[in-house]
Amino acid sequence: MSILVIDVGTTTVRAALVTPEGQVKNMRQRKLHSVSSAPGMLEFDAAALARDAIELGSAVAGEAGSVAAVGITNQRSTTVVWDRKTGKPVAPAIGWQDLRTVIRCIELVEQGYHTPPNASATKIEAILDNIDPDREQDLCFGTIDSWIAWNLSDGDTHASDLSNTAMTGLLDSDGSDWNSDLLAALRIPESMLPTIVNTSGVTCIASAIPGKPPITAMVGDQQASMAGQGCTVPGSAKITFGTGAMLDCCTGANRPSFSYMGPDGGTIPIIAWQQNSTPTWGVEAIMLSAGSAINWLIDDMGMLKSPDESDTLAGQCEDTGDVYFVPALMGLGSPVWDFGARGAFFGITGGTTKAQMVRAVLEGIAHRGVDLAEAAQIDTGFTIDSIRVDGGMSRNSIFVQSLADLSGRSIQVSAETEATTLGAGLLAGMAVGIWRDTDELASIYKPTLEIQPVIGESDRLARRVRFTEARNRASRTIPELSELHF
Repeated sequence: MSILVIDVGTTTVRAALVTPEGQVKNMRQRKLHSVSSAPGMLEFDAAALARDAIELGSAVAGEAGSVAAVGITNQRSTTVVWDRKTGKPVAPAIGWQDLRTVIRCIELVEQGYHTPPNASATKIEAILDNIDPDREQDLCFGTIDSWIAWNLSDGDTHASDLSNTAMTGLLDSDGSDWNSDLLAALRIPESMLPTIVNTSGVTCIASAIPGKPPITAMVGDQQASMAGQGCTVPGSAKITFGTGAMLDCCTGANRPSFSYMGPDGGTIPIIAWQQNSTPTWGVEAIMLSAGSAINWLIDDMGMLKSPDESDTLAGQCEDTGDVYFVPALMGLGSPVWDFGARGAFFGITGGTTKAQMVRAVLEGIAHRGVDLAEAAQIDTGFTIDSIRVDGGMSRNSIFVQSLADLSGRSIQVSAETEATTLGAGLLAGMAVGIWRDTDELASIYKPTLEIQPVIGESDRLARRVRFTEARNRASRTIPELSELHF
């Protein structure tokens, strides 16, 4: 019997089946409508999102006849606050990319609290300050997994798993419970927080879905992608290339030695998932601009008509003509974390062609992917011999070959472009006995393609040196922003 997965990304709401053979089928999706009411602000209609999830999930489950369980995976840190009695949102959901609380985050750093603006903590405070300044109402907070589970269970369950709660910025230093001191500083009542449950395990009944199957997995999107690409063994790593890019490396039962950010690689400790009250840990390295650089070539520069054209055009030249591009349109993440860095081309001459510039963009994103892998190695001590990739850019042949060449590693391309859906289904199926354990999940992974490096090591190292020089020159373009550290 198949698993129903509801997958809420940054741009779409999806529902699909994951079969006992580990295949994703019967995918249905709708565009997730967001509203940017001002620069740096991003909001969602949470009620519409829940309706879409129920309608799509019910339709897919109906096609299957019955499903064994439901898995939920979602964009992390997006914040929903709703009335406990009515079940209705009291304000628009605030997206994880929303930056309205940057100043507040800076104030909290000065008080000793590291709460980045993408986390939920200050977003909750902002909503409460607006609609319940005296903290008198009976409200619930949830990330998207919690909000979907509430609606699927008809308000019976207010819960979230550790892969999501760890991204709220509200957990204590060992990741086991809510940080009471930070809750007090933000004036967030603990009563409005969800119960923390296992990532893989029976949580409640999805009474809104035909057949009323149990919800047996709730997992953040990047962690779901780890499971979907078989990265359940310590030292295994994947990169999801979307608007930005996230490298996630499994570290096993022991949490990383740092509590906030790796001192040398700039990676962030994460909880990959929890089963039977035992967490599996990992680290996450972040690239702020990946696919967004391709969108820039399309929407703003007019160099391309579609993302697919980047592969074709870049293939018209053998190399970039020694042109380097630094994809820092929103700053640089791991390992340097410089919000004041900005995108830059270096080495342009009168003979530089459009094809070479497009190829330089693809190679620049690949160079940053290598930065992420090197950061994870530094912070974990593991040797990452190969990298598994998913996301839209994983279908770009020039890009994937560049990633292999510049990293000196084999690149395994996921059969599922969006491995999040598969991963959530596998974790949900594990809870009902379709798969035994995470070792079996790792054995299911079969890449659709494996790419090997074709350039020599001396060439690779020389190009890495040139890119690092370019990256350093693109740093601190806006010094005031470069001073920001959360």
